[in-house]
Amino acid sequence: MIQRGEKVILIDERGRKYLVAAEPRQLHTDLGAIDLGAAIGKKPGERLKSHTGKEFVLLRPRITDFLQKMKRAPQIVLPKDAAQIIAYTGLGPGDIVVDAGAGSGALAMFLANLVRPNGRVISYEVREDFARLAEDNIRSAGLSDIVTIKLKDIYEGIEERDVDLVALDLPQPERVLPHAEAALKPGGYLAVFSPCIEHIQRLHAELPNYSFVNYQTIECLVREFEVKPGSTRPKTRMIAHTGYLTFARRV
Repeated sequence: MIQRGEKVILIDERGRKYLVAAEPRQLHTDLGAIDLGAAIGKKPGERLKSHTGKEFVLLRPRITDFLQKMKRAPQIVLPKDAAQIIAYTGLGPGDIVVDAGAGSGALAMFLANLVRPNGRVISYEVREDFARLAEDNIRSAGLSDIVTIKLKDIYEGIEERDVDLVALDLPQPERVLPHAEAALKPGGYLAVFSPCIEHIQRLHAELPNYSFVNYQTIECLVREFEVKPGSTRPKTRMIAHTGYLTFARRV
């Protein structure tokens, strides 16, 4: 049963999502006003109706819903790229992650969902406004017990040790290499998101100077298909280049 104050997702007939709390207030949409208090005591999969009679499916949110509806300031690492980090590093429950910069908190949330209940994500951020925004998003997703936001400059060092993954989304990732080497346990991974090729060139030039092996850089492109009777084809628009991902393993 949905409890009072619990976060829920409402999905309308067009597939549009609304992330809200089940509480005595109204949500106004272009399909009519919905009494959110009516969600209390209902089961996921049941429906709420707006005052115009339009139905909204009621569900408990997953991490993908929080990532889609979260507040954003800087550009986030998209799920298509975050998923590659999992695929290439094997991150799982109980692992310890250092992430920088936190930005809006999207990557920290994505990784925290994988390492819970006993793992931890420590996310470094130098801008206080971004750090506060990330904390709000993480709290909304119910991940505050897994993620810690540190208002610190990771270029100056990493305090954690025996870390399983260091994930970086920074303009000068090569400056973090000595700190990542000290923080990572043998066998741990470095994952770097870089929007431009110049960042990769500098990173690859420095990697041989540290205890990393198996470094490689990839790009992930996603194209959705339109599926219709007698007319199935790739969509004309796709999520193309967002950034490059470089992986290396600490030895």
